Amino acid sequence: MAKSKASGKNRAAAIIVSLGTDEAAEVYKYLREDEIEQLSLEVAKLENMPPDELKEIIDDFYGLCVTQKVIAEGGVDYARDVLEKAFGPQQAANLMERVSKSLRTKAFDFIRKADYKNLLSILQNEHPQTIALILSYAKADQASQIISELPVETQLDVVERIANLDRASPDVISVVESTLEKKFGNIVSVDLMELGGVPYVAEIMNNVDRGTEKQIFDELAVKDPELADNIRKLMFVFEDIIYLDDISIQRFLRDVDTKDLAVALKAGNAEVSRVIFQNMSKRSQETIASDIEYLHNVRMKDVEEAQQRIVDTIRRLEEEGELVISKGGKDEVIA
Repeated sequence: MAKSKASGKNRAAAIIVSLGTDEAAEVYKYLREDEIEQLSLEVAKLENMPPDELKEIIDDFYGLCVTQKVIAEGGVDYARDVLEKAFGPQQAANLMERVSKSLRTKAFDFIRKADYKNLLSILQNEHPQTIALILSYAKADQASQIISELPVETQLDVVERIANLDRASPDVISVVESTLEKKFGNIVSVDLMELGGVPYVAEIMNNVDRGTEKQIFDELAVKDPELADNIRKLMFVFEDIIYLDDISIQRFLRDVDTKDLAVALKAGNAEVSRVIFQNMSKRSQETIASDIEYLHNVRMKDVEEAQQRIVDTIRRLEEEGELVISKGGKDEVIA
């Protein structure tokens, strides 16, 4: 069965509808007002869904519920053993990865609600290991903003420490929370959980500005080339447009500002320019080529920002199920 292309919001709405009004009302009690508003809007917009697709969504949701339960009751290793027996190794690994990521939201919830500037002012004088641990619980966009404003020598240290984080015990979390108690005024308890790691660093690096990304990778490639390569394999950057299929390229080009495209290609990779141009009409090719020709004194910062906006558009469309991002010509999908 083909995997449902419904967005996360569509899937949540489908689950709520399938629960029935009584159970749905119970779920609503645990949601914030803004979440209730968004979910209700999606339910109202939900169109007729094929039975096979609805079954796939419900089965997937059931798998996630089972995964969360066995991790909470028996820990990560126990959960992996149970899930492999129940769902098979591949699906078990997928469920574990998705639930492990969501488990990070149980601790330091107040951090994800904080303005990144306030969070930066509190963390900037902390030890890099403490910063790495805290940012592992922050949202990727918060972490990327904070890392971008840390001193250069601290940036690389923090990125490496996040990448090498595996899991933290309640005792370790408690020590960090106690240290920050006076600053944040919050203490939460957590179970043993996976955190940080290379996938999370890749998610952070996908959100930093191009200048910071290049700076960190230039240094990391010298200090730890294997780690740099492992992070890059999980990222989608402007140069990875060459790996998108023609339909995906044509799709994102419809949403991209032509001025951004011209600036991005002014100092862009020749292969990227080639695949983009071959997916344009002749008239569009001539227009962009003319715009590029008449661009003068373009700052590298402007090129990087234009490229980042294009990448942001591609990532948004991928999240909405409008296109599929693959790396290295493989069939693997970057979540």
